[in-house]
Amino acid sequence: MTATAAATTPTEAPDSRREDLAERLFAAFLSGAELLSVDLGRRLGLYEVVRQYGPVTAAELARAAEIAERYAREWLEQQAVAGILDVAAETGQADTRRYVLPNGHASALLDPEDPANLMATAPMLTGLALTLPAVVEAYRTGGGVTYADFGTEIRHGISGLNRPVFATELPGWLATMPDVAERLTAGGSVLDAGCGVGWSSITIARTFPRTQVNGIDLDLASIVEARRNIAAAGLADRVGVDVADAAEAVDGAYDLACIFEALHDMADPVGALRSLRGALAPGAPVFVVDERVADEFTAPADEIERMQYVYSVLHCLPATMAESTAVANGTVLRAPTVRAWAEEAGFASVEELPIENDVWRFYRLNDHGGRGSS
Repeated sequence: MTATAAATTPTEAPDSRREDLAERLFAAFLSGAELLSVDLGRRLGLYEVVRQYGPVTAAELARAAEIAERYAREWLEQQAVAGILDVAAETGQADTRRYVLPNGHASALLDPEDPANLMATAPMLTGLALTLPAVVEAYRTGGGVTYADFGTEIRHGISGLNRPVFATELPGWLATMPDVAERLTAGGSVLDAGCGVGWSSITIARTFPRTQVNGIDLDLASIVEARRNIAAAGLADRVGVDVADAAEAVDGAYDLACIFEALHDMADPVGALRSLRGALAPGAPVFVVDERVADEFTAPADEIERMQYVYSVLHCLPATMAESTAVANGTVLRAPTVRAWAEEAGFASVEELPIENDVWRFYRLNDHGGRGSS
């Protein structure tokens, strides 16, 4: 047997691999369908009603949520069967059975800044499914699907997943750069490139009450929503956001420029980094937070790598291709690529900061050759 033949010989019997994949596809369907039932509850406000009025019967849920009672009963039963709701009182009768939302589940579903809140995975899945026909067409033509065309569900999915992380972890990330934290504590300025609906900008402003934050993003709908969020947080005097392209000239002399989970989506990432470098005060860095993936392609891979790739296939790559096919990196942004882009943009050094996170990696890009140097 040749070396090539040996390398390609399956290590498992074909029947075994077939059965394993069949079981995996069924499990994926079940999980995905149950997640859509969660999105149904999210859209109709059913979890809020159960938390507020629970334990509830189907009739009580129907009245409070203004939905048909027969649908209310079926949804409650399905949620209990799935282990999302608990049966609080089993009467043996469908119309008198009562259901309750466990406290821990309430936090994971309804508290937007709880670290365990993953409710946003529901609109993410819905958004990916709704946009799939457009993605299919983009694959055929070599074109793309604009971020705006991915719609409200994807925008809310991304912001909903990032919000609790920013609220609970972002202050600690910034603390790993003491010189930057000192500047911002004294009253500095921050540029938040790719600010989305504003949760990162809001957290920075809350962490450093004397700092001014300016956010930019290409998506108009995100900026409109960000302005509402900023006003609701009472921070309109210190946080401003505008529609702008980070790759174009940016005015200012910022004490920090940030790109949170957006560099991989940029049509001209080197141009964006070069532009931000030109907007820094002396000694100030660019702080890049992007995907945690392996430095080289490996297959099969772990769940995190699988998640990054599937999101790239269905969203990030088509969205970037809609802007430009020149780079079109996709979600899988490897550390060597970040370093190469930073070097091409003129940065003197790149430090990977020692921050523990299952999903993201953290880079400090220095314009003047070292941490805190001038």
